[in-house]
Amino acid sequence: MLTASVTRAPFGATPDRAAVEIFTLTNPNGTEVRAISYGAILVSIRTRDRAGRLGDVTLGFDDLEGYLTRSRYFGAVVGRYGNRIAKGRFTIDGREFRLATNNGDNHLHGGDKGFDKVVWRAEPFERGGDVGVAFTYVSRDGEEGYPGTLRATVTYTLTPRDELAVEYSATTDKATHVNLTQHTYFNLAGEGHGDVLKHQLAIDADRYTPVDAGMIPTGAIVPVAGTPFDFRKPAAIGARIDNADEQLRLAGGYDHNYVLNGGAGLHHAARVLDPESGRTLDVATTEPGMQFYSGNRLTGAAGKSGHAYGVRAGFCLETQHFPDSPNKPQFPSTLVRPGDRYVSKTVFTFGVQQ
Repeated sequence: MLTASVTRAPFGATPDRAAVEIFTLTNPNGTEVRAISYGAILVSIRTRDRAGRLGDVTLGFDDLEGYLTRSRYFGAVVGRYGNRIAKGRFTIDGREFRLATNNGDNHLHGGDKGFDKVVWRAEPFERGGDVGVAFTYVSRDGEEGYPGTLRATVTYTLTPRDELAVEYSATTDKATHVNLTQHTYFNLAGEGHGDVLKHQLAIDADRYTPVDAGMIPTGAIVPVAGTPFDFRKPAAIGARIDNADEQLRLAGGYDHNYVLNGGAGLHHAARVLDPESGRTLDVATTEPGMQFYSGNRLTGAAGKSGHAYGVRAGFCLETQHFPDSPNKPQFPSTLVRPGDRYVSKTVFTFGVQQ
């Protein structure tokens, strides 16, 4: 009989010789989660299909070199600010701060060296039947242009119920903007098993935030009803992805923030089913939004075992506050001040539909 366990092992070193470790979390069902201290990256999640076979459902690389040189944010924690900030600037208390513009004219996922490209301090744990690892990183005042020294912790917990809980916490000594998220690309058929266009997706959201040509939200919050963005009832990811819709054209598919229906506390956000394998994924979160990205810009580069990750070989469900919230006062605020604690929780639950 399998038992819950957590192990640690070396996983190489960065160019500046910082050691990187890998942590393997296993529950009694055989579900396995592997994470590394570089970028707090989830390198693999192995779950069972309807025939009971284990398979890896996340895109990524076999070794550290892939994450160092060919990163597409596979599996990473992104921050300080996940998603985009227009023109790489915002104002706090009358003072303007300028960030890296690493996505055209805009700031994306924390800048040139965001939280996905640093080594985190790691501490594994066992609590009852749960196993996990807590990653901690101190982002200095001025790093990537952000004010304040931010002390951030991301904790991964694998439960006997095949839940992977991701909990974020952070404090700062100066007012700053914080929006951490998890950027795993999923393919429930198994990584390297083609595209995800037949996956059935449901999103608990009546509205979304349309974008301009730079992928920055216009500031409007509009209904999904009558548009290709309506996933209130399950639909194949590919069913309407090529419709003649201006928002789909701008993004090359789906890459948009959904305004979730849930209120305060942990609420259900999305459910995905792969009809081929029977695997399911449910997402619950405390966040007000979720970015659904359909892998439009994957280029066919080699990933694990040499598998080519072509266009739409994986999808992301990035729970978050809204993109460009620092410049959109009508959006939920991402401002954290000294004495406040930023907290967020997302739970990914894996299952099978027979």
